[in-house]
Amino acid sequence: MAGHSKWAKVKHQKAVTDVRKSKIFSKLVRFIAVEAKKAKGDRSAPGLRAAIEKARAANMPSENIDRAIEKASGTGADIETVMYEAYGPGGAALIIEGYTDNRNRTGQEIKHLLSQQGGTLATPGAAMWAFTRSEGKLQPTATVDLSEADLEALAQLVDALEEHDDVSEVYTNAA
Repeated sequence: MAGHSKWAKVKHQKAVTDVRKSKIFSKLVRFIAVEAKKAKGDRSAPGLRAAIEKARAANMPSENIDRAIEKASGTGADIETVMYEAYGPGGAALIIEGYTDNRNRTGQEIKHLLSQQGGTLATPGAAMWAFTRSEGKLQPTATVDLSEADLEALAQLVDALEEHDDVSEVYTNAA
């Protein structure tokens, strides 16, 4: 009866939750690093304070938060904000925001994910017309009605994009 102990069950459950946490934590570390670089390490800056609050809401340890701020204010890898515009199934406009240390690698990976899921990368400004920025978030101004098949394909595309380590937010104008 190997592998049927209580400890084996706990070990497998812990592994699943640890993978989920590490994915969230890595995205939050990038977000904190970008905001810390903008604020030059000033913890009272609104952007950095919001990033820290978001990390604490996800139960991120304070040592990890401090380490991310120190790394960003030091001479580490430059993490920058990137934004890609794309069109998904049914002509739905997508805005993909993220943080990366290598803009070329991330661009190619996003382009590959889009092509696998039936989307295309658009030129800058091609999809932004369908959105307005309010309160730091993008809100769709013009929505597109999609069929059930296109909605399902779009949901799969958005899930695939959100699984990518460098992607932080995906906005769409699908109704």
